[in-house]
Amino acid sequence: MNIPSLSIHSTMGKIQIQSTGPQLEVHQGQTQQTIEQPKAEMTIERTPSKLTIDQTQAWNNLNLKSAFVRISEAVDEGHQAVMEGIARRAEEGDDLLHIERGGNPIKAHAVQNAQQKGSYSTGSTPPFQAVKESYSPSEVEINWQTKKPEIAATSEPPSFQFQRGQVNISMAQYPSVDISI
Repeated sequence: MNIPSLSIHSTMGKIQIQSTGPQLEVHQGQTQQTIEQPKAEMTIERTPSKLTIDQTQAWNNLNLKSAFVRISEAVDEGHQAVMEGIARRAEEGDDLLHIERGGNPIKAHAVQNAQQKGSYSTGSTPPFQAVKESYSPSEVEINWQTKKPEIAATSEPPSFQFQRGQVNISMAQYPSVDISI
């Protein structure tokens, strides 16, 4: 006996998904930068040093005197001689005024006036003080003027390129059902 059989054959459907990822490109341009440093300025002001040597007293000690010094000394000596002469005459007048005291004042005055007075002086200033020197040192003033650097920078904004992703859905295998007897 033959029993009829029924056979069912089914195929499942398959979905196929294809996707393309999104792409993002970022491009950053170079930054342009320039730097300039101006030169600093320097000024120097200097006062020179000064040395003064005065050897007038040393020359005077050697009796090598200038005309002005000789005239000044002659004036001083003349004034001194006049004052001594006045004092001597006053003293002699006093002696003559009191002649009754005895002695011979006229003879004593003559002997005293006959003696020569005078001496040679080599100077009274010690040699280490005869030359006078003075020194003023030089002064230096340095001034700087610095200048700030000049910096210029130009930057480019970034550029973006975006490509969207895609998703494709399709049937890789369609479903089917086969029934056979």
